[in-house]
Amino acid sequence: MDAVSETRQKLIDGAVETIRTHGISGVSARTIATTAGVNQALVFYHFGSVHDLLSEACMVHTQATVTAYQPRLDKVTTLQELLATGRELHAGQAEIGNVKVLAQLLAGSQNDPELAKATGAALALWTTAVEQVLVRVMAGSPVKDLLDIGGLARAVSAGFVGLELFEGVDPQGARQALDTLDQLAVLVEVVDDLGPVARRAFRAKVKRVADR
Repeated sequence: MDAVSETRQKLIDGAVETIRTHGISGVSARTIATTAGVNQALVFYHFGSVHDLLSEACMVHTQATVTAYQPRLDKVTTLQELLATGRELHAGQAEIGNVKVLAQLLAGSQNDPELAKATGAALALWTTAVEQVLVRVMAGSPVKDLLDIGGLARAVSAGFVGLELFEGVDPQGARQALDTLDQLAVLVEVVDDLGPVARRAFRAKVKRVADR
């Protein structure tokens, strides 16, 4: 890695660590530079603005995390395994403060369209990874055609991100939410084990309810 690339990486890492430590409200060129151990002017030299640095840091950081977990996701064969992997990922990322980083970026995005765009793109990396698993594990399920897989992927991703905020005020409620997702996974597997006649009856009943 050359000196320019090394400095850029230090600033990206410094931006993430600053959010993790001080929250989005504590982010500035000074705090990022101090955390990165470089001159404040380098923020503007390499990225033009603090805003552009945050946008790139969001994408680079998320891509690295998704890539690190991709081998684990590739081994998932059931919806229950996916949710178990999600719990494992959430616990690990929460422990090192990465879930907080994403939650803070989401908070900062509420009044910042450009940051919202970058944060949304970063979340899409997770959603795409989850959706690929869902398409694979539900390929033979009678439930597959009754659900919007893309919407389910977004719901799962949003659920795990939102738990960072939920856990702060209602830890028991957060655990209950995860347990309910597990129950949903069990229900899907029970339906998968039904015979052909029962499957058709199930699909017909769900369709009738959905069409009301």
